[in-house]
Amino acid sequence: MPTLEPNQLAIREMKEDEAPIVLDLLKDGFKDTENRLILYVLTRPLALLLMAVVSSGLRFFLNSFVVALVLPVLLTVVALKLLLRRSPDLKHLHAYYSVGQRRLWVAVYDEDDVCGCVALEPRAGEPRTAELKRLAVSRWYRRSGVGRSLLSFSEEQARAQGFQFLVAQVSVVTKAAIQLFESAGYSPNGGQQWLGYTIQQEFSKEL
Repeated sequence: MPTLEPNQLAIREMKEDEAPIVLDLLKDGFKDTENRLILYVLTRPLALLLMAVVSSGLRFFLNSFVVALVLPVLLTVVALKLLLRRSPDLKHLHAYYSVGQRRLWVAVYDEDDVCGCVALEPRAGEPRTAELKRLAVSRWYRRSGVGRSLLSFSEEQARAQGFQFLVAQVSVVTKAAIQLFESAGYSPNGGQQWLGYTIQQEFSKEL
């Protein structure tokens, strides 16, 4: 989709009746990222080696070669899903983002089409730092400038609330998101690892 004109896109706080739409948008983006990240981890050399070792060991205790082969893969997938789903209960999305300094905004195309969202939360233990959350764009509006508009808007909101730094956790398989943060002046600053592989990069920027 071509880049949207500024007058075609509005960013405002999410309304309560828009929560189901935003929740579906977030689930769609999360599921896509989760599946790609699991495939990425499963195809790393160390992960393949460990699963092969476990599979060989299981063959001494199980009569089925297929079960011994598949079980390590299933256990790895379950472990990754549990690791990736450390998040608040999104069933109560509007209530969660209506308390304190937590806010969730939506990008709306042509006045009524919710095409993206982003949230801002204070970072625990770091009073000068805000954390970017829930940045997602509908698959029909990707590469049209919605993500960049949401990011710029979030920076303005963070400055207005007195924050000096903005950080975001980005999955290593979301290349478009990584390019977006890098082009906006964010620097990589550590991340989350699993089996020695980075699965989420943290980006930070001084506002």
